[in-house]
This record gives sequence, structure tokens and C-alpha cells, in this order.
Amino acid sequence: MAYEALFAETVLIRGHQRDQIDAYLARPLGAGAHPGVVVIHHMPGWDGPTKEIARRFAHHGYVAISPNLHFREGKGTSEENSASVRAAGGMPDDRTMGDVQGAVDYLRTLPYLSGKVGIIGYCSGGRQAYLAACTLRGIDAAIDCYGGGVVAKSEELTPRQPVAPIEFTRDLQCPLLGLFGVEDSRPSPEDVAKTEEALKKFGKTYEFHTYENAGHAFFAVDRPQYRVHAAVAGWKKVFAWFEKHLQ
Repeated sequence: MAYEALFAETVLIRGHQRDQIDAYLARPLGAGAHPGVVVIHHMPGWDGPTKEIARRFAHHGYVAISPNLHFREGKGTSEENSASVRAAGGMPDDRTMGDVQGAVDYLRTLPYLSGKVGIIGYCSGGRQAYLAACTLRGIDAAIDCYGGGVVAKSEELTPRQPVAPIEFTRDLQCPLLGLFGVEDSRPSPEDVAKTEEALKKFGKTYEFHTYENAGHAFFAVDRPQYRVHAAVAGWKKVFAWFEKHLQ
């Protein structure tokens, strides 16, 4: 039998404007280089289930890092940090992209990285993964898991999130996988269709999969929205996508 072992720890990285923030790093132990994955957490925060996702990627042979995008809130729990972010009007896109770029750059300094880096995000993190794939450097593949707000009406834009990510589709630099639930309202099936139309318009490489009897957060095993059929099928798509574009 092949030897299996993982190593996981909290690390410090440089994020937006060189701020020092914490991140969770998980990787396989043993010889060999591995592709990297940045895991963008959902709005509930940098929590246990997010770190479990990072460890899952490590089990499958990836160096995974999840930056704590709510680090500056300074509260005692991920729930309190999330509430603070919501009260302030959501995550500022410029700061978030700076932190995500910092995570990409950190992975690229590691001696056991094979050279390629992917990005995946869930919920608000799906929106941020789409935005990162269009605006940041050094990303070789991206996955948007039910990212709400990729498509946005003008009245939904805010000083913290002034431009809908779909507006940057022309600049998408890497292949994109999208996973959605047909019962979701943010993004709705109509929003997903508009995003797909933009990707086709600019000739981008992408795949979209939408699951019946599933809504928002169907990957979240600790929440009532979890849907085993969609999550199992979705994970197969995730690993097939990264194997194709990162291995």
C-alpha cells in the first residue's frame, strides 16, 4: 500500500497592501512536487469546514491554502467576523483580490510546488474566484461554486463592490468551471445563463454544470442545504478539472 500522510498548519502571508494575514496550508507529505490550489472561503467565514476542504485537496495531491479574508475584523470567532463584514456592507473587492493574490504568490514560493496554481471559491468565494481569474496573475485554472453576484444589477453595486465580475469576462485568463444548483436564487439560473453568454461571447474555455434538486451551498456538509447527489457529482468535476489543467 502507498504511504499516505498530510501536513496542515496556520501560516502568515502578505496580503493586500502587504498586510500580514493568516492562512491555512495543507499539503501531502513525502517526496515530489504538487500543484497548488487557493481555497476562497464562503461568507460564513474562515471556518472548520473550509479547512476541511483544504485538507481534502491535500489528500488528493495538492498544496492547498485558504487565506483568512476576514482577518482584519479581529473578532473571536468566524461567525462574529462574518457578521462584522456583513454589517459593513460586504467584502471590499480590492482588499479581497490583494489577499488572494498574496495567497497565489505564497504558493509560488514553496519548493514543493510543481508550478501550476488553481483557485476555487464557494458562495461569495465563487464570485471572488471568478473576479480573481479575470484580474489577478498566476492562476492556471478556476472553479466558481455557486458564486452569487457575478451578475449584478446597478442598484446592487456598492463602493466596496463597484463592478460586477461579469464585466471583466473579456480578461479571463484561464479555464473556468462553474457548478450550480437549479434551485438557487443567487446565482439564479438566469444569472448563470447570462454568465455563460458572456463566456461564449469572448471565446473563453469553460464548463458549467447545474444540478437538479439542489440550491445554494449544496457542498456544505454542515448546513441544511447540503445535497449529497450534487456534492458527490460536483467533487468529481472539481478533481477532473484540476487534474486536466494543473497536473
